[in-house]
Amino acid sequence: MFIHADPYPWPFDGQISSSDTALVIIDMQIDFCGKGGYVDGMGYDLSLTRAPIAPISRLLEALRPRGLTIIHTREGHRPDLGDLPANKRWRSRQAGAGIGDEGPCGRVLVRGEAGWNIIDELAPVEGEIIIDKPGKGAFYATDLDLVLRTRGIRNLMLAGITTDVCVHTTMREANDRGYECLLLSDCTGATDARHHAAALGMVKMQGGVFGAVATSQDVLASIEAFR
Repeated sequence: MFIHADPYPWPFDGQISSSDTALVIIDMQIDFCGKGGYVDGMGYDLSLTRAPIAPISRLLEALRPRGLTIIHTREGHRPDLGDLPANKRWRSRQAGAGIGDEGPCGRVLVRGEAGWNIIDELAPVEGEIIIDKPGKGAFYATDLDLVLRTRGIRNLMLAGITTDVCVHTTMREANDRGYECLLLSDCTGATDARHHAAALGMVKMQGGVFGAVATSQDVLASIEAFR
């Protein structure tokens, strides 16, 4: 069975089920899409990073009863900032929201602080996996690959923020590891609509160099694939 996608029906070989597919929801945290968080502190339009919330919610409502593996990621650093590169902290301060500095939601992008939490609307439920990552990609310095391979996962549907940074980095990392990837365009967002569009285009070039792109509605239309 296939899901309608661009530039090819996904997955490439039609092998898809609830046991071999995971939905990975990347960094839907207060720091990225909530008032007083990291992205808000840099002055970006929060409506762009909040746009995926409703589509992801609808997708979760449909997929949770089908037993699909659902994974949430959180970007954040150790309270002692021992895993925060100096150049990353410097760049964040230039942008107006220094990682590790005090902000309205506690220390910015620090594990355990209020801003680091996943937003209430998309909070994980019992049994769902949470991957804490110190970088942009969800495979770097985490056990995500081990978790996926132990569960026999081969297909990844990617949602979350931001399309052009953490979602794209994770998709590229997954592609290099042999996972068949689908980026959900309405379930992702960026701080700039142009960057979101460009990131989608990069996936689709060369016949789908990193995978394919679809919408949540495309997935829901093929919900019977997940048995």
